[in-house]
Amino acid sequence: MTSTTPRPGPAAGTAAPSPTGSPDAETPPDGTAAAQPDGAAPGRTGPGRTGPGRTGRAGSSLRFTLVAGGLLALLVVAAVASLVFGSARVPVGEVLRALTGQGEAGPLTTIVLDVRLPRVLLAAVVGAGLAVVGTVLQALVRNPLADPYLLGISSGASTGAVCVVVLGIGAVSMQVGAFVGALGALVVVYAMARRGGSMTTGRLVLAGVAVQYILSALTSLLLVRSEQAEHLRAILFWTLGGLGQARWHTLLLPALALLAGLAVLLALARPLDLLLAGEEGATALGLDTSRFRALAFVLASLVTAVLVTVSGSIGFIGLMVPHAARMAVGAGHRALLPVAALGGAAFLVLADLAARTVAAPEEIPVGVLTALTGGPFFLWLLRRSQRAQGVMA
Repeated sequence: MTSTTPRPGPAAGTAAPSPTGSPDAETPPDGTAAAQPDGAAPGRTGPGRTGPGRTGRAGSSLRFTLVAGGLLALLVVAAVASLVFGSARVPVGEVLRALTGQGEAGPLTTIVLDVRLPRVLLAAVVGAGLAVVGTVLQALVRNPLADPYLLGISSGASTGAVCVVVLGIGAVSMQVGAFVGALGALVVVYAMARRGGSMTTGRLVLAGVAVQYILSALTSLLLVRSEQAEHLRAILFWTLGGLGQARWHTLLLPALALLAGLAVLLALARPLDLLLAGEEGATALGLDTSRFRALAFVLASLVTAVLVTVSGSIGFIGLMVPHAARMAVGAGHRALLPVAALGGAAFLVLADLAARTVAAPEEIPVGVLTALTGGPFFLWLLRRSQRAQGVMA
């Protein structure tokens, strides 16, 4: 007669996994749900056990494939639509001939290959990068409201880049100024939110908003003190966000930053999953949380700085997309990061298409459109987090 050993339940004080972060589930005090590593089901196979774990993993893999495939198809459709529509409509056949090299040299081919295609690719890279950074920040601070824009990283990078422009330093140093500004803003916000030994949602948001206002005031001061028209245009560009300066030579650095950052973060998917389970649990499993957070913060700031130098400050993508991706594939970062990247790319390509066509021939800064959609989402998410914390109190 064989006996079965009961599966141990969650350790005392550890929240039950809830990939979607539903307020009905048991969540940590900051409102962030703990994750099963890699989105795997809790069951396992082995001697004396049944196979729900294998079935769960197969289901998760299928779900990831379907979601990623759907987002990739949406991205392709959005990219083709962005090449067709704009201030001047280009027929689909002409677009396809230009892309395949079969079209004759002319104005339409120039519009497709030299104007719209670099812009579409840059939108995809920036959207993917911001979504990935937002996903990582939400894991690092265990807070669903974390975002490069709300935490002041984008504003810090913008202010650093503007300082470089106003001071007349070369374009190579612009990335350095943006990186220093982004990292400095993140350090200040994190230090303010951690005062007293704990970090709450309200304190994190207030610290991010305060730093944003300070950096905005500094940028306005630079605007007032500058007497050159090109400085005014540069400051407005980084303040509002836009992709109008996209050219082929501007694509290389952000694309490399995205690919390298995503590769490193996928390799660190397991530590990111451990952080969602709590500080003590991650430390008990051998993770040096302080060192890992510091390295991840530097990486997130570096990627954000590179993106901001080519797109300006585009907000709320890193807030909205990770939540939608988490609801689709769960909280395991090995699946979550690629899905967030695809979702962010498709979202910003569509947003940029709307920015170019809604008021054509005039163009709306894409950062304005993302703020109009992200603001209400942020208010809903803030209320949801407060309700979840009130239930647990």
